[in-house]
Amino acid sequence: MTSGPMFWVLYIVLLGGMLYFMAIRPQKKEKQRQKELLESVAVGDTILTSSGFYGVIIDMTDDTVIVEFGNNKNCRIPMQKAAIIQVEKPEA
Repeated sequence: MTSGPMFWVLYIVLLGGMLYFMAIRPQKKEKQRQKELLESVAVGDTILTSSGFYGVIIDMTDDTVIVEFGNNKNCRIPMQKAAIIQVEKPEA
């Protein structure tokens, strides 16, 4: 009975469902969260980059930001928005 064609169809459907809920769905949620994070960045926000540096955004374009690192006003580096992994809004 367990080797019938209906068993295999249900087995494949079950494995496909598990794959969706354990791999594909969480990845889509994370991608959506990252997109919302990048859309929320503004000049003056403190950010954490994927390389572990903290800085403040001083200028922005569509896909790049200019980040100032540390207290040295001469340390300004342009980087892609995709490198931002965390944003902290300044105190109002």
